Amino acid sequence: MSKNAKKENKQNKQNKTKMITHLKGKLVEKNPTYVVIECSGVGYFVNISLHTLSKIGDNENIQLFTHLQIKEDAHTLFGFSEKSEREIFRLLLSVSGIGSSIARTMLSSLSPAQIRNAIAAGDVPTIQSIKGIGAKTAQRVILDLKDKILKIYDIDEVSSSPSNTNKDEALSALEVLGFVRRQSEKAVDKVLSQDSTLSVEDIIKLALKNL
Repeated sequence: MSKNAKKENKQNKQNKTKMITHLKGKLVEKNPTYVVIECSGVGYFVNISLHTLSKIGDNENIQLFTHLQIKEDAHTLFGFSEKSEREIFRLLLSVSGIGSSIARTMLSSLSPAQIRNAIAAGDVPTIQSIKGIGAKTAQRVILDLKDKILKIYDIDEVSSSPSNTNKDEALSALEVLGFVRRQSEKAVDKVLSQDSTLSVEDIIKLALKNL
């Protein structure tokens, strides 16, 4: 296949993925990993993340924004409760080594905002905390997407990580309680290495157990 033909084939696939941009209809079946939506008498099997599942609730009629993945042996439809989740999903798919299964797992483990903020902040531990994501893959995700995330969402790189702000507030509170900063920082870092999305209150509570 010539270079131009390959380019045209790739462009055609990209255009097809946008053939179905959203589905709006009756929720016929709901499971943790997929839903069936009936639209004008046609039932669509749509793969979803746990994030989208939490947003659907028990509504009889729903609308999902979609992404159609086209392969030689299958056409697979993915649905998202928010455009922002679909956007993050598509960005993740652009990373070498990240397929639809891993991307969906990421969006089932963290919210779109948490993934976005972790990438923007270069927060490898948070990305790596997702099942199936190793250190190299986490670093590749950040390397490939950080600049895009900062540009698309107009995020200030210095203040993009909520965990940094929460860490500072937790450390200040522990100092007020009389703990030495160096010891407090070790305890807080240990807590955040396990879950960087914790609130200030939870960070303090867990850190106190290690002091």
